[in-house]
Amino acid sequence: MAKQTFIQFLQKYPVVKHLLLMLGVSLAILVVVFVLIKIYARQGQEYELHDIVGMNYESVRDNNELSLRYVVMDSIYKPGVEGGLILTQDPKPGTMIKKGRKIYITMTAYSAEDAVMPELSGSTVRQAVSHLESAGLQVGSLKFVDDPYKNAILGQSVGGKNVYAGQQIPRGSMVDLTVGLGDGKGESVVPFVIGKTSSRARRDILVLSLNVGREHYKGVKDKQNAVVYRQDPDYTGISKYPFGTSVELWYCDATNEEIDRMVKEFKVDSSKIILPAETEEGFFSDDDGYQW
Repeated sequence: MAKQTFIQFLQKYPVVKHLLLMLGVSLAILVVVFVLIKIYARQGQEYELHDIVGMNYESVRDNNELSLRYVVMDSIYKPGVEGGLILTQDPKPGTMIKKGRKIYITMTAYSAEDAVMPELSGSTVRQAVSHLESAGLQVGSLKFVDDPYKNAILGQSVGGKNVYAGQQIPRGSMVDLTVGLGDGKGESVVPFVIGKTSSRARRDILVLSLNVGREHYKGVKDKQNAVVYRQDPDYTGISKYPFGTSVELWYCDATNEEIDRMVKEFKVDSSKIILPAETEEGFFSDDDGYQW
């Protein structure tokens, strides 16, 4: 009886009938949309990203069960190292990801591209480091010799062979620099490099006319992102060492929190360390104006 009454009501008021139909269709559309969104977003279907650092890029790409999209951000040539080895990955291992996610990587290059040796004659060590980095080259070691021009570049070599400005050499090559010693009293303060990566630590040491000594990576899984946890000589901010002194470094894998802890343990706020300024003549000076 109630059913017949409802039908009669709809027949008497067709506007209500149409409104109910529209409401029903709208609800059906919403249900379909939510189902499609769930399928598209693969809600609840996440997988742990494996550690692919050190693996061959082609092998990782070909064995890709999750249909991940690998994007090569940079390739770095390393003499004697197999090409195609993955150096870094983003996101990091252990991250929960969905199928089809983009993974950004850097890897070793299969062959070396040529770089052009910049003109370094007369430049300071700090300037030479910047010029070489801009050209895609690296500083190997600093050799100081008797010469009136203190801290000035006199020559450069790769693998023991002299190279000249404008000469093409493999990108990424280690360039050894010959530097003037001046009056023989060149000294520099060892920088604070705890918590810094190899590339940053090397640069900070070299620009102060010091050499990078032995580098220890025992137990390190990711050399590219490993940070210094010990250095010798230690940073004091006061003690000075002759130009060319070697600074030995020890590395470890560390999170940002661990890096902050290491810095605090050394009771040094690395963000407030002020390195000696470079003068117009290319020397370094302290607050008293003493050049070294």
